[in-house]
Amino acid sequence: MNLFINDKPVKFIQTDKYLDLANQYSSVVDGKLTAVKAPLLKGHVLVVEPTVVLLYKIFTLMRVKKLKKLQSITFATANKKELVRAVKKHFKIIKAAGGIVSKDDRILLMYRLKKWDLPKGKLDKDEKSKIGAVREVEEECNVKVKLEHKVCSTWHTYMQNGNRIMKKTKWYAMTCLDDSAMKPQLEEDIEQLIWVDPEQAKILLANSYHSINYVVDKYFQQQKALQEGNNNQVGWL
Repeated sequence: MNLFINDKPVKFIQTDKYLDLANQYSSVVDGKLTAVKAPLLKGHVLVVEPTVVLLYKIFTLMRVKKLKKLQSITFATANKKELVRAVKKHFKIIKAAGGIVSKDDRILLMYRLKKWDLPKGKLDKDEKSKIGAVREVEEECNVKVKLEHKVCSTWHTYMQNGNRIMKKTKWYAMTCLDDSAMKPQLEEDIEQLIWVDPEQAKILLANSYHSINYVVDKYFQQQKALQEGNNNQVGWL
């Protein structure tokens, strides 16, 4: 579960795995505590065997405070599936989908709300994520695309009309078929659309969200693996 709260990465791991990674964390927090104060949440934080109550208190703190010094938080638990299930029960789940569109070894980025971003949006009622992803990309960018494969899923939480919302976004790799009429959807606050190579993407995405950087990194990792696989097949033949 690739969760982001206030754009801070949140991870869930099995307790037996954190011992091998303990030196990677700035601080380790006892999950039996009844509360955690903001000054403790800085760097890469590990919370060991958190209660559901403490977990929600931390989530609330992350949502209402900027916590500029916090880089990530990891919850180590003996039963990861149960903890994740307990988390989801307290949120209304909303589904969304988006895409990374490629053309000539470049990807399409959009500039929206003073950040570089990727096209995405909420699914319509009963809409399949693959169909919704293509629809959102084509609506927001006015291009024609072909869906290729799933890249990953991300989750993030927010409050809306007093309700706790958890949005799940499925991301797909896509190939551009026609960008001759490409233009940003202004009513969605999109100001600019540009094609960038991997190096340009890395520079621009310094001004983006952790979640978007995560998706783009996953995409390029998959592309590299696919390329290496194709090269190995050619060598074998």
